[in-house]
Amino acid sequence: MTSETKGKFITTEPLNKEGEIGEKIVWEALKEAFKHRECLAYWRYPIFSQIGHSRQEPDILIADRELGLIVIEVKSIAIEQIVAISGHYWQYQNFYLPQGNPYQQAENQLFALLEYCRREPILHRQISARAMVALPKITSQQWQKRGFHQLPSSPPILFPHHLASVSKIIEKIKQTPSLIGAKTLNSQQWQLLLAILAGTPLFCKPSHRVLAPDQSRGKILNQINISHLDWQQEQIAKQIPPGLQRICGIAGSGKTVLLCQKAAHMHLKHPQWRIALVFSSRSLYQPIIEQIDLWLRRFSNNEQGYESKNFNLGVCHAWGAKNQPGLYSILCRHAGVNRLTLKDTTSKKPHQALAQVCSQLLKTAAIPQIFDAILIDEGQDFLVDDSFKYGDKQPFYWLAYQALRPVNSIQPEQRRLIWADDSIQSLENLKIASAKELFGETLAHLVTGTHNDGIPKTAIIHRSYRTPHPILCAAHALGMGWLRPGGMLTGMTRSEDWQALGYKITKKAPSSPRISLQRPFNNSPNPLPQLWQDELIEWQVYHSRQEELSALANNILHNMRNDGLRPSREILVLIVGGVYEAKKLETTAAEFLRNQGIDIYIPATGNHNLLQAHRDIYNPNQFWCEGAVTISRLHRAKGHEANFVYVLGLDLVAQDESNLYLRHQLYVALTRTRGWLYLSGIGNYPFYDEVQRVIKSRDYFSFPYRFPKREISVSNVGDLLQRYQAGSRNFQYLNLHQAQLVGIDLRHANLMGANLQAANLHKTRLDSAKLIIADLSYANLANANLQQAKLMGANLSYCNLNGANLQRADLSNANLTQTHLQGADLTGAILSESCE
Repeated sequence: MTSETKGKFITTEPLNKEGEIGEKIVWEALKEAFKHRECLAYWRYPIFSQIGHSRQEPDILIADRELGLIVIEVKSIAIEQIVAISGHYWQYQNFYLPQGNPYQQAENQLFALLEYCRREPILHRQISARAMVALPKITSQQWQKRGFHQLPSSPPILFPHHLASVSKIIEKIKQTPSLIGAKTLNSQQWQLLLAILAGTPLFCKPSHRVLAPDQSRGKILNQINISHLDWQQEQIAKQIPPGLQRICGIAGSGKTVLLCQKAAHMHLKHPQWRIALVFSSRSLYQPIIEQIDLWLRRFSNNEQGYESKNFNLGVCHAWGAKNQPGLYSILCRHAGVNRLTLKDTTSKKPHQALAQVCSQLLKTAAIPQIFDAILIDEGQDFLVDDSFKYGDKQPFYWLAYQALRPVNSIQPEQRRLIWADDSIQSLENLKIASAKELFGETLAHLVTGTHNDGIPKTAIIHRSYRTPHPILCAAHALGMGWLRPGGMLTGMTRSEDWQALGYKITKKAPSSPRISLQRPFNNSPNPLPQLWQDELIEWQVYHSRQEELSALANNILHNMRNDGLRPSREILVLIVGGVYEAKKLETTAAEFLRNQGIDIYIPATGNHNLLQAHRDIYNPNQFWCEGAVTISRLHRAKGHEANFVYVLGLDLVAQDESNLYLRHQLYVALTRTRGWLYLSGIGNYPFYDEVQRVIKSRDYFSFPYRFPKREISVSNVGDLLQRYQAGSRNFQYLNLHQAQLVGIDLRHANLMGANLQAANLHKTRLDSAKLIIADLSYANLANANLQQAKLMGANLSYCNLNGANLQRADLSNANLTQTHLQGADLTGAILSESCE
């Protein structure tokens, strides 16, 4: 067990409803009892069993290395609400159900989980398993007085006196007989159990017979079995936010998988909700539907899969076509408006045209609130430049937001719009998908901080599982131009943002013109670099296109004949470059390979070995064709991956190497591989020297630091400073835990409820700032300027306020326990009812 999963608890939905007080008591008691143990626990783990006409998940699931699996069904009822118990069935009165079988329900859900474990030989019959019932409103005396304890079917029960004591909870669980005799799990068994709970084994590539030598690529790939728990991904995937949520992650970090898991989870838990998972490229239909189907079957114990006719769980692209509804066309139909097409717009670029038609719909129709949740994949693809925005909002996002029902009537601005993005994969615009950019300044605070029960409003994922370590580093370096002689084109200016990308700054003195970055291996843990003895990246320059394509054909034939790689889904040829040049090279390469006897497929053409789409078989949803090597430009390739990726035409980038869009194409192209990469181009360009230096650098980069042409800021600190500089002052409930904000000007900032615990605010300007009920415990505010700051109800315990200027600051009801105030100026400060 790693420290990453020690004492971890996931509340899949906030426990804040009126009828959930008893459940919350049980959950909080169990969290306290297990917080120092090697365990992973869930409130409402998504494994659903059929209960009458609905599906129900276990209230509490605990996986403990010593105690095994524990499923606890919570019944928050009073003793007088139980009429009778017959066998496993309990008869109720004045309850939302007439009867139930709480123990059997817990037992069935437990056996469903054990069925997944049974498929792994090292876990079969090795895991302790206990089913229990918790009754937080019934004492053991009341239970015994009714004689229920004497029934043969009386289950193991956690009563209030157990819940009041950590030791009694653990003792009671240990006393409960295991349904399967077992012992403490060893490290390998424990890691596999955690992976099974996360669903990771679903995504291990199945082995197939490889007719190739033992050290061939195909045989090496069959040795790879990535099955482990990623705590951050597990938390994001299993939680249903009660409002907006942004998932910001690098390529290969599993954003699409997380969205599909969320959609499946929400649908099974709330089948009455109308949910849409939306994306830009129609080539993503198949992989997304396959993912959702896998998760539905996983969570329902294979009783339910994806059905295209299911009205309440829709997978759709943004526009909508004649025979395939999209989000825009669905909303047009419900609003009673004829949908527009690309031909009806002034822009011929699809993403700009989409923005135009969305703006038109927003202006001319009342948008019907018909969805309960909308999830958007590849969110950066929907952003447009300011000239196409709807006021200060991004049109597509604002349309989606308007189409959502409010989560509750008390906070009508909270709606379940969830989007995943990677700003470096933007191929059409240079915007960042921040809340302010999407929804304007008024609603920018909706994705700052956390929802109830620790559900993050913004999640940043820096770990990538798909692309091998050296290739991912090369993708970032080339995509952003780190080693570019003229200075990097895209990049970060703050250490928090470099860390959000998965890098650590190894050297950067304040006066130094250089920056040194290194990516830890565990941030891109694909094991192939340890299994493959040779280089994973090959880079070649040819004198002519004919020579480049001849080498490509020979290499692909070698992959199929000697490496044991299959043409479809394991080999992918990508073309970089401008629209016209890339289209021409795509056709040329496809024709050349076809003439060499290699079956090829160009996405959307509908069949193999076609160079152009035929009207009768045109299929924009299809990216792969069985038995053929796919050759594609980058827009359709996003969201897809292969074991061996060939990237052709680097000369088309070299001719315009400062073009940010071409650089982003390189990043997307390189991160499509889960194995090997082959880069090639023709001619002689200075850019090729940069490519060579990047490959040699592996995972360590040192370069002169210049302010980038395009600044990326994804961390909370970066977002705060960018928005403040742009004139924003509203940062309520922002999570700035341990943030480095030394000497920063934040005068008049609204940081009400913000988490500034252990933040470094030395000499920071916070004059007239609103820090009401903010958590500033253990923060360093030495010599900070807090004149007239509003600190009512703030937690300043153990805070360093030595030398701080607190003139006329309002500290009423503030927690000043162990606060250091030596030399602080408290002239005119209000200290009423503050506690020390």
